[in-house]
Formats: sequence, C-alpha cells, structure tokens
Amino acid sequence: MVSSEHRHRPTLKQTNKGFKSKHSSKGALKTAAKGKVGGSSHSGKNTKNLASSSKKARLNANAQKRDLKRKTVVEDQKFFSTSSGGGQVPRIVSVVPLLPSISPRRFLANLLPSLGLPESELEEVSSTLTERGTYLIRAPRFKTSLQINLLPPLSLYPTLDAALISDYVVLLLSSVDEVQLEGEAILRCLQGQAGGVEVIACVQAPATNPIKPDTKQLIHKSLLSFTKYFFPSVPKIHSSDTPNEAALLARAFCEAAPGGTKSEEGRAFIVAEGSNAIRWTGSGAQGEDGVEKGRLEIIGTVRGGALSADRLVHLPGKGDFQVEAILPAPPSSLAHRPHQQASMSVDAPSDPLSTPTENADDLTAINNPDLMANEQTWPTEEEMAGSEVPTAGSSTGEKKRTKRVPKGTSAYQAAWIFDDEDEEDEEEDEDDEDGDMDVSGDELGGIAEGYGRDVYDDDEEEETEEIELDERKEDAHRDLDPEREEEETRFQRYRGLKSFRTSPWDPYENLPIDYAKIFQFENYMGTKKRIEHDGIEEGVKAGTRVILVLKDVPRTVIDERDALLPFIVHGLLQHEHKQSVLHFVVQRNTEYDEPVKAKDPLILCVGPRRYVIRPLYSQHVRGGGKGVNNVHKSDKFLRPGFATVATTFGPICFGKTACILLKDEGADQAMGSFLSPDPTRIISKRIILTGHPIKVHKKTATIRYMFFNREDIDYFKSVELHTKFGKIGHIKEPLGTHGYFKAHFDAPIQQMDTICMSLYKRQYPKWSEPFVPPPVAAITTKVDEEEMDVE
Repeated sequence: MVSSEHRHRPTLKQTNKGFKSKHSSKGALKTAAKGKVGGSSHSGKNTKNLASSSKKARLNANAQKRDLKRKTVVEDQKFFSTSSGGGQVPRIVSVVPLLPSISPRRFLANLLPSLGLPESELEEVSSTLTERGTYLIRAPRFKTSLQINLLPPLSLYPTLDAALISDYVVLLLSSVDEVQLEGEAILRCLQGQAGGVEVIACVQAPATNPIKPDTKQLIHKSLLSFTKYFFPSVPKIHSSDTPNEAALLARAFCEAAPGGTKSEEGRAFIVAEGSNAIRWTGSGAQGEDGVEKGRLEIIGTVRGGALSADRLVHLPGKGDFQVEAILPAPPSSLAHRPHQQASMSVDAPSDPLSTPTENADDLTAINNPDLMANEQTWPTEEEMAGSEVPTAGSSTGEKKRTKRVPKGTSAYQAAWIFDDEDEEDEEEDEDDEDGDMDVSGDELGGIAEGYGRDVYDDDEEEETEEIELDERKEDAHRDLDPEREEEETRFQRYRGLKSFRTSPWDPYENLPIDYAKIFQFENYMGTKKRIEHDGIEEGVKAGTRVILVLKDVPRTVIDERDALLPFIVHGLLQHEHKQSVLHFVVQRNTEYDEPVKAKDPLILCVGPRRYVIRPLYSQHVRGGGKGVNNVHKSDKFLRPGFATVATTFGPICFGKTACILLKDEGADQAMGSFLSPDPTRIISKRIILTGHPIKVHKKTATIRYMFFNREDIDYFKSVELHTKFGKIGHIKEPLGTHGYFKAHFDAPIQQMDTICMSLYKRQYPKWSEPFVPPPVAAITTKVDEEEMDVE
C-alpha cells in the first residue's frame, strides 16, 4: 500500500492582471523614471528616446566647448600679432634660475639664434646681455616679439611679481646640482599664485660638463618628476644648450597661445617696455614726509582687462596712485631695432584715450568716524580727582569716589568698567596669557545683554545714575595676586549661548572703534558682478599701447627702484583701495613643521599687494556658507590638513584671488584664495569654567571652585551648566560669599562628575601694514667666466 503525502503549492504569491491602459498616471511615470530627467523609462521607446536625447546633448556640449576653445586660441594669437596702438604686443617671458650656479645670460644667448635675427643684430644684442635685466627682442622668424626678464637667482618677491604678469615662466634647472630649500620655497609660492600662467621647465648643463646622450633621458626624467610635483601640467623638459633644442624652445615661446592672457576678474596691468619707457617729472609739491611729488609716465601695452582713468593703480611695494590720463603711444621702435627699448620722446599733445571723470576713485581708505556722535558721559581726570574727598559722617575718613555709569548698573558691575590705564594693563596680560584680541572696556554692555542684564539699553543709553564705589572693596580687590585677579576679572567679556550653532548673536553690538573706520557692502555679490564686468568693458581695451600718466608720485618711487627688474603697474577695480574685514580660505603647507599660532605676524601676498598681518583663524563651514547665525569657532593654531579661514583688516579685493601666507624669511606657511569682505562674521573663542560638587542630593548639588565670590555667581546665573557625564543644569542660588552655589540638573549626578560652564567671547582682527620687500641682494654666481662666454 502506497501512502500519499499531502504537499502545499510551491508558492502562495498571487499575480493579478495589470490595468490595460494607454496612459499612466503622473505618479507612475515619476516612479518609472527613477529620477531621470528628459523622459520616462516606462516603455522601451521612451528609454531609447531618453538615451538618444542625452547623447545629442553631450555631443552638442562638447562641440560648443571645442568652438569656444578654438575661438579663445584665435583671439590670443591675434592679441600678440596686432595692436591698436601700433606695433606688436610682446610675449612676456620670465626666466627664474633656481640655483646660483645657473647662468640666465647663457640661456638667452643660446636662444637668440633660433629667433631669426640677422647676424649683425645678433652680435649686437649678445654683447649687451648680462645676468639680470629686461630685454625687448623681436623674433622675425615667428613674426612676433618677446620681452624676456632675466631674474636674479633665489629672489622670492621679484619672482612673484614677474610671474603675475608673465605669459611664460621658465624654471631654469641644473643638470648636476639639486634644487635646495630656497628654490623649493620659490616653487611652492609660484604654485600658490601661478593661476593661468604657463610654466616651462628647462635644464642647463655646465659648459665644462655637457649632458651626454646616454644620460640625457635619465636626467630629463628625474627633473620632470621633480617639476610635476609642483606643476603637474608641465609636459616635458626643454633646453637651449644645443641648436635643435633651442629651436624647439623658441617655437614653444612664439607660436603657442600662452595661458593667462585674459583676466577673468578684469584687472588690467602694464609692464614698462624697458628703463627708457619711464619718466618722472617733478611738480615742486611735497608730501607730508617732505618728499617731492610729480608726474610719472609709463609706456606699455594694456593687458588683462580694460584700463580706466577712473580707477586707481598699484605699484608693488610703493602703494596706490591716481591716474591723470591715459594717452595713445606711438608705434614701437622694435619695428626698426629688435633689441632697443622704447624711448620716452613723446612731447607733442594728443587726444587722451581716457581721463578721470566725476566718478573717479579717490585715495580714501578708511572712514573718519564722528567720535562725538556716541559720546558717553565718562568723567574727566579733574572730575575724578575732585570727587575723591572724605565722605561726610565717615568715622574712618576713608575716601569714596563717584563714577557715572549707565542706569541700572550695580556697584560690582561698575568696577568692571575699566579706565583706560587699567584696561590696557589687563589687555596686555590677556594677550600674554591666551593671545586674545584687545577690545574696549564698554563691551560689558554686550555681555550683560547676553545674560539677560540690560546694562546698555537702547532707550536709556543717555540716562546715567550715581554709584558710590567703596575704595576699601577696590583695594581689597587689587591686593589679590595677579593669577587670582586674572581669574576673577578676565571673564567679564564672555557670554553664554544656548546653542553655538543656532543662538542669535548681534554682529553690531559693542563693536570696537576700528569697525567705524571700515566699509561694508550692502550686497557684496551683486556689487562684485558689476565691478568685474566693468573692469572688462569700461576703459582702454587690452592690447592697446598707451602712455599711462600718474599724478602725485613721490620721487622715491624712481630713486629706489631696481632698474634691472621689470617695472609693473597693476590696475585696481573699484573700491579695492578701501579697508574692510577680509577673510581668506587657506590650507597649511604640509611640509612646514613649525606651529603657526594665531596673531603671529605673517606676510600676506594677495595678487600684487603684500601686507604684514596678524590673522585670526576660524573654522571654515563646508561649502563656504555662513551657517545659521554666522558664528564660527576660533582656532588658536593653523591646523594642518584642514581648510581654515584667516581674518584680518585689509583693502578690499574681488574674485577668487589667490593668496599666500609667508614668514619674514620667505618660508610659505599656507596658501589659498580670497573668500569675502564680511565684517558681520563673528569669530568666537570658547572657554570652559569647571567646578566640583561637594554635596550631592539626587538632582541637586553644591558646587565650588567655579567662582570665588557671590557677585560672579549672580552675574553668570542665567548661563546653562553641563557635566562631563552629559547632564544639563542651571544655577539655583548662591551660598555664602566664597563662590559656592547650589545647582539643579535634569538627572541625578555623581560625586565624581565635573561641572562645566561654556562661555564665548568675540575676537576682532588687527590692522594690517603695507609690506615693502627688501632690496634684491647681489648674489655672486658660481659660474666661471669661461662658462658665461657666448660661443
């Protein structure tokens, strides 16, 4: 007998027929598309249409990019072939020797025969070459001209100045000697500010030790690997030691379209065409320092953006100046003499291309605030001296004095409003201890508001009342040792925040007087777009050869300049002379090992301008946003591996201008770009006061060692407490006169727990100072005279 076994069906899943319809709902189409834009994947036909349209869009976008790039290359080529001022626009080539043993003179002498100069002119040019200098040379073979700047070796600031205005930067390396730390520092600085400049690496071998064919590939490979570490876009290593290599190098200079010829931010600049293209004429007027001022005329070609007489110009290391006129220049003399510099021989009047209008920028850098507008009724020294008399009815004859303070201020709080001398001493101690910024003594008003005690109320700002201060209490307070006094008085400027990220903080309360001297934009992004557009469109167009006339230029600009370095004039955009609070996003150099502390003096290189700053560092919000309340935690040191915001007072700049932070000896510490001029960004320093529970009863505890007097407890009573074990509480009441208080928490606490109170104080930047680079030291090269001779 065979027993039959009961079995279930393999599955109980039920499948119903789909709804037969030619159309689907919007929700079904959205679900079927799965986030794809441009069509629905509900059917195979729609999927094919989507893929087809996406492919066409990609092909169309790539075609547009190719056309734009081709158009840009054609425009750049045209820029160097013709000029509305007559003659050709020379390509600027700056030769940077990275070792003292390298000869820039021999490099240029080997390159000259490849440019197609006649034999007589070639000998004449070769006889005038030196190790340093600027040379205007015409290249007939390539129908263009070159302005070659031979820079001194290991000179940081001249190299950075020349790189800003160069079409090509030639890194001259040695085939036998390695680049030392000074040369690597120059490469890192060039890496931070190079931007769109084209970098070309060249190797030079000693005349007594030429590169052998069997070692050439190995040497070039090693140098290329070293160069790509700093500039990954460098394709190969060039040389001018042999005629064939010199011909390839000349072709790279004269035929390709260099990068960086168009400025995206619209900043124009002019490079004087040699020493003879500069003329200074005294006007007899003298400045405040007793130095005679006059007119400065420079012949050159406008590059970058458009140059307007309404805008200021900047001379590196000398400052900002106003433009008197922009005149047309005659055709370049290079058409007849390939090595001759432009001469300043234009005295005949001509119609100016641009003159200042009523909207021209002036040299006003800071506001002149009306200090009497917000005058407070503080007593004078005579009034203070007259008020210190014995009080009637006093048995001890002890002195009491009166101080006029805002209405509602208690006697204890009035003692915290320091006089000028007391405040300076306290601030010096505070700077020595923790590096905090100096702030004014009336900041007590903002702190009291943060804790719910309205000392400086807007409606009662002019009302004052008399408060008697007992000299015995003040003397007892001063008799404390400095450490104890620092503990009891230094935290008066701090406030409590319910949430550091979301709690509101008025950025305009109790600002120091420096904030009344600066400028602020109502709509920075809108102003930035308009100004950058005007910098490209308004004024004398790029490619025009002009005579730039500046007014009120001190004679020292000419007397102290180095005639062997290029003379450069940078155009500024509107408002770029005015002072504001500047923020830069920087990242520390990983190869710099020393600590970089906040407020340590550094040299800020931003575009063509340099300043000595003492920056504050704060955390950078991802994406560059401000957050909910624009409050950012300060950093005491510049941390490696993180993007940090450096803040300082300085002249306004626009765009994503690259910046470098240097020390006095030129070691680069950080590099980055400009973020924004925003005086409302709050940089907050946090401290944590700690106390210890001595008596604990469930959620209530008695705390000591956080404060040392009853008044401090009353002052900070509204600030929230927290413990290291995660409990939240508040001060309930003070106990006695020695700083003990009772606190209540949201959960039972333990005896071993630590009670904490987080306090915050706003930090303010310090003023920057213009930095004047030291003169270029004469560096004796190690090249023998035989190696420098031109064969």
